[in-house]
Amino acid sequence: MGWANSIARACTLIVLLVAVFALTACGNGGQDPAAPALEPGRVDPSVEEFLDDTLPDGTSGTVVAARDGEIAHCRGFGLADREAKVAAGCDTVYDTMSMTKQFTAAAILKLEMMGKLRVSDPISKFVGPVPDDKRAITLHHLLTHTAGLTEQLGGDYEVLSRKDMLDGALESELRSAPGTEYCYSNLGYSILAAIVEKVSGRSYEEFLAAQLFEPAGMRQNGYVLPEWGPEQVAVEYDENGEPKGRPFDHPWAEDGPYWNLRGNGGLLSTAHDMFRWHVALRGEEILSKSAKDKMFKPHVPEEEGGDSYYGYGWVVSPADEGRILWHDGGNGWSLGVLARFPDQDAMVFWVSNHAYKDGEWNLEKLEQELTLGIAERVLDED
Repeated sequence: MGWANSIARACTLIVLLVAVFALTACGNGGQDPAAPALEPGRVDPSVEEFLDDTLPDGTSGTVVAARDGEIAHCRGFGLADREAKVAAGCDTVYDTMSMTKQFTAAAILKLEMMGKLRVSDPISKFVGPVPDDKRAITLHHLLTHTAGLTEQLGGDYEVLSRKDMLDGALESELRSAPGTEYCYSNLGYSILAAIVEKVSGRSYEEFLAAQLFEPAGMRQNGYVLPEWGPEQVAVEYDENGEPKGRPFDHPWAEDGPYWNLRGNGGLLSTAHDMFRWHVALRGEEILSKSAKDKMFKPHVPEEEGGDSYYGYGWVVSPADEGRILWHDGGNGWSLGVLARFPDQDAMVFWVSNHAYKDGEWNLEKLEQELTLGIAERVLDED
């Protein structure tokens, strides 16, 4: 979803309000002493009023906002499970969808910090012999969606092994020569997840848990390791309001989704774990400054003449007043956005498990308005 027209608007908000986006979570889940303490439900009245006026009746999800490393607002709205009458809240577990890509990118950069690989390495170093047309593909190309690979080999929940995913990727027809064009590819990030497993000797989720999530105090982030109870995880609803189940109610392997989804989407998380991730990215305990510089560098424009660029797992929108770092995710039922303004030390995260209602509303059309509106109000509270 392009934000080309929103960047100038966002910059104006920052200038006028001396503000920045910031969504976060609340509640202390017994995190490590080094993890930031979380308040059990702080509400900003101006954000609350804005959300009440803007969110359509019938939708549901969680909104959370933070600045200067502290929570400014946290609110669940509607129901996470309508049949069981479970309210959505800051501890509700949601599918983060394509926001998963930032964790895959961080895992690759962590392995580079450990001396296990370089982002300039060709994929042949990790996946074995490759066809001539794919010999030039590097990890950098996968990270920036410039490998030329097809978007996906099948549906998110189709049964696909790691081997079949890699074989299918190598046999697929390229959409463009490596390094020449931006072509968004979920498949590319699944290959990166497979490379994380190959290089680390651990499963994708185990490596992320040990090297990213645990050091950040993120105990509710993953595919299966957190062992959630069903009541903790939001049920997703389609445009007709029909329940589509929880992510793990669909075909999954024992250790998470199959390989059309693994690494590019599907990680589950809560609002306060996404806040903890933002806080972790403020420091250098998990990723060094040089690693973060690579992650947030505007490597390639998303479209010719546009003002948004892809970094490593993040969209980067440069502006005079500071960068906007963001990524959204959607699967036809749920929708969410994580946005960071590192120069102003703020972030925004919101997610809905019922984002569409046929003929009545579509949160995708409100994505910018919601994110910018929350930011405006949180950052005007000085």
